[in-house]
Amino acid sequence: MTCKTSASGSCGDKPQKAMRMPSWLRRPLASDKRFFSTTGLVDDLGLFTVCKAANCPNRQECYSAGTATFLILGETCTRNCRFCNIHPGQTALPSPDEPERVAKAARTLGLRHIVITSVTRDDLEDGGAGHFARTIAAVRQSLPQSSIEVLIPDFQGNEQALRTVMDAEPHVINHNVETHPALYSKVRPQARYEQSLELLRRVHAAGRTAKSGLMVGLGETDEQVREVIRDLHAAGCSIITIGQYLPPSKEHHPLDRYVTPEQFEAYADYGKSLGVTHVFSAPLVRSSYQAGSFVQPDA
Repeated sequence: MTCKTSASGSCGDKPQKAMRMPSWLRRPLASDKRFFSTTGLVDDLGLFTVCKAANCPNRQECYSAGTATFLILGETCTRNCRFCNIHPGQTALPSPDEPERVAKAARTLGLRHIVITSVTRDDLEDGGAGHFARTIAAVRQSLPQSSIEVLIPDFQGNEQALRTVMDAEPHVINHNVETHPALYSKVRPQARYEQSLELLRRVHAAGRTAKSGLMVGLGETDEQVREVIRDLHAAGCSIITIGQYLPPSKEHHPLDRYVTPEQFEAYADYGKSLGVTHVFSAPLVRSSYQAGSFVQPDA
């Protein structure tokens, strides 16, 4: 039996050797007082952030800048994507006062752009869409001049659930496709690429700002990255994020390659050549990193 060797020298899912992390991915640890005050505020209000739950490499920077991406609907996911640090398991009912606690945190931090995401909740009839809408409403009431972005799951293709979120009128609706469809069976087995694209098409067709993102280093080729960019552009995405995949542990999907900063710039140039308004592509880019840079609250 033979198999195609990847860019990292791996065969299938088993890497042949560990790769040294390049200098452009190394971040200093923070000792900024604001980092600890942001951490304390989130903890005191009993909130979760994807910054911590997903072990984001930018958490030190973002917390030190007094910002965070709020994770609603608990910290346990009903899916088991092999790239993600958020664990599957037994879920709990959504906390009815969580929207108000998110709003209080956003107001205390003085956020001009608030990003709200969630675990996937396939156990709920609406996938948590109503909870998203209530959180958007609470944040808007608390900070009417700020912009709101949501990073939502696919709601299993439930169009009414998506409509519930759209009717709450966030400024940006993000849904990440994560990778090329050829890798879905290994990386994102409980999701469907076409279903994700259809969600983004519906967002765009409704006149909302559609955003999506993907990771590289999962085993895709550069041409497959360009194919995903083309698909996202065709679906109506005006904002695309591309960042380096970093395995949370040895049990997660193996790292295939480290993509150079120059190649990330090439991805961005390609997307812009197609007409994508914003392509934020760099090794440490994540879907909510510096998200407010692309949004004008009064637009």
